Amino acid sequence: MNNDSGRIHGELGLRTRQVVYGTAAPDELPMIMKVDRAHLVMLAERRLVDRKAAAALLRCLADLTPEELSGRPAPRGAYLMYEGYLIERLGPDVGGVLQTGRSRNDLKATITSLRCRAWLLDFAEQAIRLEAILLARARAHQPVVMPVYTHFQAAMPITYGYYLLGVARAVGREIDALAAAAGGLHMCPLGACAVAGTDLPIDPSRTAGLLGFIDASRHALDAVASRDAVLRMLASAAALSVVLSRLATDLQLWSTAEFGFIAFPDRLVGGSSAMPQKRNAFLLEHLKAKPGRAIAAWSGAAAAMAATPFTNTIEVGTEAMECVWPGLAAVEQAVQLAQVVVSGARPDARRMAERAAGGFTTATALANRMVRDGVPFRTAHRRVGAAVREALDAGVTSLEDLDLAQVVREQTYGGGPGAFAEPYQRAYASWVRHRRWCLDWRDSQAEADATLAAAVTRVMEQQ
Repeated sequence: MNNDSGRIHGELGLRTRQVVYGTAAPDELPMIMKVDRAHLVMLAERRLVDRKAAAALLRCLADLTPEELSGRPAPRGAYLMYEGYLIERLGPDVGGVLQTGRSRNDLKATITSLRCRAWLLDFAEQAIRLEAILLARARAHQPVVMPVYTHFQAAMPITYGYYLLGVARAVGREIDALAAAAGGLHMCPLGACAVAGTDLPIDPSRTAGLLGFIDASRHALDAVASRDAVLRMLASAAALSVVLSRLATDLQLWSTAEFGFIAFPDRLVGGSSAMPQKRNAFLLEHLKAKPGRAIAAWSGAAAAMAATPFTNTIEVGTEAMECVWPGLAAVEQAVQLAQVVVSGARPDARRMAERAAGGFTTATALANRMVRDGVPFRTAHRRVGAAVREALDAGVTSLEDLDLAQVVREQTYGGGPGAFAEPYQRAYASWVRHRRWCLDWRDSQAEADATLAAAVTRVMEQQ
C-alpha cells in the first residue's frame, strides 16, 4: 500500500520510517484482528456495513496469519500495511470498510488497553502466587526466633515467620493497588474515533462487551488523550518491586557468613571465576536492582507525557508507551526471582537464636518487667542500659536468663510476633480475595471471547 491519502502522496525514507514506526510487538497484530472482528460485528448489527462485506472480511481475518504479512513494506506503520493487505485481497469496497466509525487513534488506545490488561492479569497471577509462597513460609517458620534489626543493630526478638508475614502483607497491599489500577483498563476507548466521536450510529458498548471491557468510554477526547491508567499500573508494579528489593537486601545480608541466618541451595547461588570458595547469592542482586528499571520507565513515560496537549498525541500514545514495557518486564522478572529465593531460603534456627540472645534483644522486655513492678519506664530503661554496659565489660553476652521464645510469645500487643495468628488470617483472607479476583477476571475474559466467537459466526452465517 502506498502513502496516497488523497492529499499526501510522499512517504518517509527507510531509516526515518524505522525510527517513527519501529517494529510491531508480536501480540499487536492478533489484538488488532480481535478488535476488528468485534468492530465488524457491531457495524453489521447496526447495518453500517453490508453483511456480505462483513462476512467476507471476517473469513479473511480467520484465514490470515501474521506470517502472511511478514516482509511486506509498511511505509505508514503496521496497521495501514495490514489494512492495505485486506484491500488488496478483497477490494476497496470490502477491505476498505474497517475504518467506518473509528480512527487509528481510538484503535491504538484500545490496543494499548488490551495489551496492558493481558499483561496485568498474567502478572497479578504471579504476584498472588508469590503472596501464597510468603504466607506458606511464614507459617512454616513462625517458631524460628531471630533478632529484628533497626539501624543495622539487633533490636528485639521476633521470628523468621513473623518477618515473612510482614513482607506478605506489604505484597498484598501492592496487589490491592494493582487491582485498583486495573480499574482504569475496564473502559474501552473504541468508538471515540479520531478525537470527538462520530455522527454514525455506532454502538461502542457492544464492541466493549465483545472485547471483555466493562463499558465504553463516555468521553471521546479523554479516551484518546489519556494513558493515566497505564502510568498507575506501572507505578503499582514498581512499588511492588521496591518491596521485593528490600526483602532481597535483608536476605543477602543474612546469607553472609558473618550473619549465617539464611542458606541457599547450590542451584540458587553462583561461584567465582577466580575465588573457588565463593557462594554468591547473585539472584538477590538482580532482585535488588529491578526497581531501578521500573522507576526509570515510569519517569520516562511521565516525562514524555508532561506538557503535551490534552488530545491525541504521538508523545503520549507512542513515545511514552515505549518507555512502559521494559519497566513492566523488569517487575515481572522481580516477582519470578522473589518466588525462587523465598522458596529456596532456609533459616538456621540455632544461629538466629544465638544472635537474638547475644544481641541483648530481651533488654526492652526486661525493662517492661520493671514497669510492671511500678518502676517508671525511663528509669527502667537507664537501669537496663547500665546492666548491658556492665555485662559487656565483664565479657557476658546476655542479661538475665530470659527465654527468647517466651519473650516473643508475650509480645502480643500492637501487632507484635506473639499475636501471629490474627494478622496471618487476615493476610490469608486477602490472598483468597486476590485469587478470586484473578479467577473471576480470567473467567470474564473467556466468556467475552466466547461471545465474540459466537457473534462472528452469526454474522458469517446470516450474510
